[in-house]
Amino acid sequence: MGAGCTITVAAVLFDLDGVLVDSTAAVEEHWRAFAHRHGLDGDALLVDLHGRRMVDIIARALPGMPPEEREREASRVEADEADGAPGGTRAIHGALELAAALEGRPWAVVTSGTTPVATARIHAVGLPRPPVLVTGEQVERGKPDPAPYLLAAELLSVPPAECVVIEDAPAGLSAGAAAGCTTVAVTTSHGTTDLAAADHLVDSPADIEVLASSATTLRIRCQVHER
Repeated sequence: MGAGCTITVAAVLFDLDGVLVDSTAAVEEHWRAFAHRHGLDGDALLVDLHGRRMVDIIARALPGMPPEEREREASRVEADEADGAPGGTRAIHGALELAAALEGRPWAVVTSGTTPVATARIHAVGLPRPPVLVTGEQVERGKPDPAPYLLAAELLSVPPAECVVIEDAPAGLSAGAAAGCTTVAVTTSHGTTDLAAADHLVDSPADIEVLASSATTLRIRCQVHER
């Protein structure tokens, strides 16, 4: 573990899976089932799956699938993931405490998942309801496009340059950086090489502390991971 750094921002924008909740095993199980149904290589499908919208994953994996069939398949995966949330999801170390420390302050969850899946996972681990929840179906283009984080900043009425994005996946970091936000990566699902583009790198939400706040700013300390 390296030295600490202090960031002054106005709002915190979290990815959900891999940052606040650990749903990796359940997610990969459902997508392996999808791959099996369609004769795809499950290992290859999982390589760059995290942080991307369900519809984008399906479109990339099966580009020739008719739109109506794609919608049916997306609904099936969505239902499986939402139903599996209570038994297949847990809070990541430090996530509940960090969210509680932000009570009354501007923060958002920005996920590539759908609203039913995100809501089920937030409820399953006991996270407080975020002031703003941006999900994959609310934007025309998902991560790594900046649209999800730009929408979250807009809904919080905070300029993107005054937001910090906390992510675990390269696609999400690209989205946060393209939106003009400061980025912090947690090494919960990817190695440091994959997360090298982040402004700061930590092991988990437990290494992020809200030091103090004023009417318009938050001071956040990160216990920085050695690169």
